[in-house]
Amino acid sequence: MTALSQLLRRHQATFGPVLPVDLNGTDVTRLDFTAANPIVAQADLRDTESFDQLVNELLAVRQARVGVGGYLENRVIYRRSPGLFGDPAVPARSLHLGVDVWLPAGAPVLAFMPAVVHSVADNNHFGDYGPTVILQHELAGTTFYSLYGHLGRLECAALYEGQPLEQGQAFAAVGPWPENGDWPPHLHFQLMADLQGRRGDFPGVALPEERELWAALCPDPNLVLQSRILAD
Repeated sequence: MTALSQLLRRHQATFGPVLPVDLNGTDVTRLDFTAANPIVAQADLRDTESFDQLVNELLAVRQARVGVGGYLENRVIYRRSPGLFGDPAVPARSLHLGVDVWLPAGAPVLAFMPAVVHSVADNNHFGDYGPTVILQHELAGTTFYSLYGHLGRLECAALYEGQPLEQGQAFAAVGPWPENGDWPPHLHFQLMADLQGRRGDFPGVALPEERELWAALCPDPNLVLQSRILAD
């Protein structure tokens, strides 16, 4: 476990929610987007409306309203946009570095601890993050960052770099498609120890063979979310 992961674990009791949803509730389920899920492996995910219907069907089968999952998951769903996640002639990036929370568009996104807006961007390409916010945090003398992808444009337009946020403050909202990067509505939540000079963007998907490298740079977001469903 990295030093940042250990620090986050020690301070878990101080963190607030990222979304106004109980991620330990009975209406929350884990969604599997790997090749091990035959429903996903066989689906045509290039059409966002069909993909959205698939997510809703997966939730309905489990009588759930919210889906969670994805950290270090080797996914098949990025084949829908191969030009974004790698040259089709070489191995594609498919290792997911954040946690996705699949829920209806419009849900507010909250600062889980005091923060400063580091950067905001609209990564406006099919299959990309769409509107994206990166927050900067200070915890016991350590600086780290959190990324929020697939947001709504309206709320992000009101943010500015250097803007302070209080714990629990709503600063964005889960976006609808197509403005959210053309995905079924969900929040991509990711932690980073170092932004490597980037602003408004950071890789959310990596090559599977680079798992150890990226896992050290991007700690498990469940250290903040604290969902028992993700811990199982």
